[in-house]
Amino acid sequence: MALDLEEQEQVDEAKAWWNQHGSKVIWGVTAFLLVAAGWRGWQTWTHNQAAEASMLFDQSVQAASLNDLKSAKAVAAQIMENHASSAYSAPAAWLAGRINYESGDIKSARAQYEFALEHASDDGVKQLARLRLAALHFEEKDIPGALKLLEAPFDAAFTGLAEQLKGDLLAAQGKTAEARAAYKLALEKLGDKSSLKPLVEIRLDGLGG
Repeated sequence: MALDLEEQEQVDEAKAWWNQHGSKVIWGVTAFLLVAAGWRGWQTWTHNQAAEASMLFDQSVQAASLNDLKSAKAVAAQIMENHASSAYSAPAAWLAGRINYESGDIKSARAQYEFALEHASDDGVKQLARLRLAALHFEEKDIPGALKLLEAPFDAAFTGLAEQLKGDLLAAQGKTAEARAAYKLALEKLGDKSSLKPLVEIRLDGLGG
């Protein structure tokens, strides 16, 4: 069927527009498809990486539970190196740090707790790392460094532990009144069922007053 004059003008305008802008439309659609494909590929890769990190972390925990400490540390190191951005890198570092600390390798333990503190996305893991690092600073006679790590607030689950350590640090500095206050707060936050409470009470009594 023949087009009337108005329809023919619309067709001619469409052709002219396509001749001018058609290549841009094609490139735009192509770019969109490439981005979409890249995003799907990234999601798949991320999922696979997370699954691998999870599997390795389970292996590390299992090795530690069987007292195969060498394997536990090796697998944890693999997670830290190859999956540093995953949610498992900080717990792996914390586990390796604990193993090294108990083995007497304080230098390695400190490095791994620092890694956990830097990479942790979970606040609980981050706070545990701060507590362990503060304790290591105390062992190394770096009381100001230890106190600095305890400055930021802790969740209720960790406040008692933090205040107990703070009391030890302040007592070592001869700040008896401040240490007593920290121990009293530790007793309040630890609760009656905590196995640490009798130790804190002994330390508080030892300060006198």
